[in-house]
Amino acid sequence: MPVKIAIAQIQLEQGQRVSLENISWQEFVDILEDLGEHRHSLIAYYKGVLELRMPLAGHERIKVLIGDLLKIILDELALEWESLGSTTFKNKKMQAGIEPDDCFYINNYQAVIGKKRIDLTVDPAPDLVIEVDLTSITQINAYEALAVSEIWRYKNGKLEINLLANSQYVNSTVSKALPNIDVIQGISLFLEKSNEIPMSTLRREFRQWLQEQIK
Repeated sequence: MPVKIAIAQIQLEQGQRVSLENISWQEFVDILEDLGEHRHSLIAYYKGVLELRMPLAGHERIKVLIGDLLKIILDELALEWESLGSTTFKNKKMQAGIEPDDCFYINNYQAVIGKKRIDLTVDPAPDLVIEVDLTSITQINAYEALAVSEIWRYKNGKLEINLLANSQYVNSTVSKALPNIDVIQGISLFLEKSNEIPMSTLRREFRQWLQEQIK
C-alpha cells in the first residue's frame, strides 16, 4: 500500500519547489487547511496539479520593490487601491487556485475594503498581480482560469506585462491599469539600480523620476 504523509511534513528549502499530480479539489482544500496560514511557501493549483514553492530571499526583495514602486505610482496619480498580498484565490468551478507574490485592487478597490476572505464566486479577481520568476515559472493557466486582468512578471532581469485578452495572456508594452506611465522602462531601470543603492533611496529617486514623467 502507498504511504500517505501529511503535506505539512514536506520541508522546502529556499528556492525549491515541488509539484504533485492527480490532486482532487477536495484534497487541495484539505492541503490548504493542513498547511495553515502561517507559512512561507506559496501554492498554485490547476486541474489536478498542485505546486508548492519556497521563495529565495532575492525573490522577496524584488517582490517588495516592485510593489513599493507600484504604490508610489498609484499615490502620485491619486488613485485609490487595496493590496491583499499573497491571499489565496481559488474557484472550484474553474478548478484553479493560486497565491500571487502580491496583488492589487485598483478599479475594484471598493469591493474588497475590510474583506477578511475572498470568494471569487461573488468577489472580483485582483486587477493586477505581481509575480517574480526566479526559480519557478508563474502558473499562467490558473490566472487565466481566475480571469485576473493583468500580471506584472519579473523574469530574466526584466519586467514584463501580460494582459488578459480572450481568456489568454498576451505581452503588452503598456499597463491596462496605468496606461499613461511607462511602467516597463521605469521599474526595470530602478530594479537595476537596486543592486547598488538601498531600497529607501531607491523609493525617493523613483518618486522624483515619476514626478518628471507626469508633469
